[in-house]
Amino acid sequence: MSHTSTAATGVRQAQKLKTRQALLDEALTLLEEQSLSSLGLREVTRAVGVAPTAFYRHFRDTADLGVALVEEALGSLHGTIGTALADEGDAVVRIDRTVGLIADLVRTHPAHVRFIARERHGGVQPVREAIGTQLRLFAQEVAAAFARQPESRGWSEEDLLMLAGLYVDHMVMAASALLEAEGDGEHARDVARRQLRLVSLGRQHWLD
Repeated sequence: MSHTSTAATGVRQAQKLKTRQALLDEALTLLEEQSLSSLGLREVTRAVGVAPTAFYRHFRDTADLGVALVEEALGSLHGTIGTALADEGDAVVRIDRTVGLIADLVRTHPAHVRFIARERHGGVQPVREAIGTQLRLFAQEVAAAFARQPESRGWSEEDLLMLAGLYVDHMVMAASALLEAEGDGEHARDVARRQLRLVSLGRQHWLD
């Protein structure tokens, strides 16, 4: 393959990726006001300025686009939450760090958070399943972080995973609460911290 044709292929690939990202971005904007099940692909392609047929070069259907949005919203967070819980510091410090992480995510990616909160129990099955898969992966990472903590001595793997699931569920609820909070959201952050401290107290006495 000549240098010219290689360069042309690179340009086409870059344009394809640019169009795909534009479809994701415009879909996310449209989803701030509606659910994925009501979103039409023509609506998305019109917003991007491409023909409807161009949509199928990137996604099979709107459900496939929704799964890509789930991966975009949650995929980059793997390792982050587990690290926040595993870092040095007592339970209060780790809780404060975790709530801070959630607050940062809501502040920097509100549309992604709103999409996940809405579609977690939405009407598009592949998207529900994709969110469920991501949250289970988070729970496994959090359970692994908990397993390294002295407080987990004597805990079974099953119980650690149950505790991690509680934390992950709470993180999703806290993100939703922060998204809807008025003002600076300090009250919502305080409630989230107190709820996690309550779970932490229960953890200390679970083996009693």
